Amino acid sequence: MTTTTTETHTPNTAVRAVRRLGTGAPVCGLLVVLLVALAITDPGFYGPDSFLAFVKRAAPLVILAAGQYLVIVSGGFDLSVGAVVTAGVVAGAEFYGSYPDAPWLLVTAGLLVAGAVVGLANGLITTRLRVPSFISTLGMMLILEGAVFYWTGGSPQGVLPQNFREFGRGAAGGWLPWAVIACAVVGAAAVWLMRSDFGRTLLATGDSERAAALAGVRVPRVRTLAFVLSGTAAALAAVLVAGFSGVSAQAGRGMEFEAITAVVLGGVLLGGGRGSVVAAMAGAFSLQALFTLLNLLGVSGALESTVQGVIVITAVGLGAAGRPGPNRLRRHRSQPSGGTSS
Repeated sequence: MTTTTTETHTPNTAVRAVRRLGTGAPVCGLLVVLLVALAITDPGFYGPDSFLAFVKRAAPLVILAAGQYLVIVSGGFDLSVGAVVTAGVVAGAEFYGSYPDAPWLLVTAGLLVAGAVVGLANGLITTRLRVPSFISTLGMMLILEGAVFYWTGGSPQGVLPQNFREFGRGAAGGWLPWAVIACAVVGAAAVWLMRSDFGRTLLATGDSERAAALAGVRVPRVRTLAFVLSGTAAALAAVLVAGFSGVSAQAGRGMEFEAITAVVLGGVLLGGGRGSVVAAMAGAFSLQALFTLLNLLGVSGALESTVQGVIVITAVGLGAAGRPGPNRLRRHRSQPSGGTSS
C-alpha cells in the first residue's frame, strides 16, 4: 500500500503582499526606486526631520488622491478638488479677518462641512441631472474659482492665526507633524471603507452600473457619497495647505490634476471598477518623491506639468493595452465585479 503525501506550499509574506496589491504593485516598486534615488542624491533625506518634512509636504496630495480614488473607481471624475482647496484657504483667512478670536476647531469643522456640501452638489448634479461628472465638476471648479476671485479681487485679505495653522505646520509631541497623523488616519479610514460593504458596492458600480443596479445597489446614492467624501477630503487638504503655505488665491491650483495623476499612476482604471486605494496613495507619494528628486537635481519646476502629462498618457495607454476587447468586455461586464479594493 502506497501513501501519497501532498505538500501545501504557503506563499511567504512578500508574495502575499504583492498579490494583495494587485495592479498597485508597479507603483509601490516605483516608490521604492524613487526613495532610494532620493537617498543617493541627498544622504540626509532619511534624517527624521527631513523625511517627516517630505511626508508632511505629500500629505495634502495623498488625502486628495484617496478622495479622488473613491470617485474614479465608481466611474467618475472630480475636477473641483483643487478649487475646493483654494476656496477653503481663502474662506478661512477671510473669516478670521472678521472674527479673529474664532475657535480653530469650529472653523475647521465648518470648512469640512462646506467641502462635503460641494461634494453633495457635484454628486446630485451628476446622478440626478445626469450631467457627466467631468462636466459637472469642471463647472463647479469654474464657479469656485470665479467666486474666490470676485470675493478677494485676486488678493485675499486676513491672516490665519497660529492655532489654526498648527494643524498644517505643527507637530504632536514636538516631533510628529499633525499632517502626517492626518494622512495616516485618512489612509486607514480609506482602506477600512473599501473593505466594507460600501467599498464593494462602489467597485461594483464602477465595473457595471447596470449590473450593480440589478443587484440592488442604489447607484445614485453610492456615487453621491463618493463625491461627498472627495469634497470633505479636499477641505481637509485645504486646512493642511493653509497651515503649511499660508494664504494664497492660487493655493490649490492644479492639485486636481495632481490627484488624478496620482490615482492613474497607482494603476486605478479610469472608468471605474478596478484599483487599490493603497496604490492610489502610493501614487501620490511617488509623484511627490519624483518632484522632490527633480528639484534636487536642479530640473526646472516648470516641467512638473509635462511630467504629469507623460505619466497620465503612459499609464492610461498601458491600461488600454491590457484591457479586453469589445466581445470579452461584454462577457466581463456580465460577470460579478473582480475589482481590487485595498
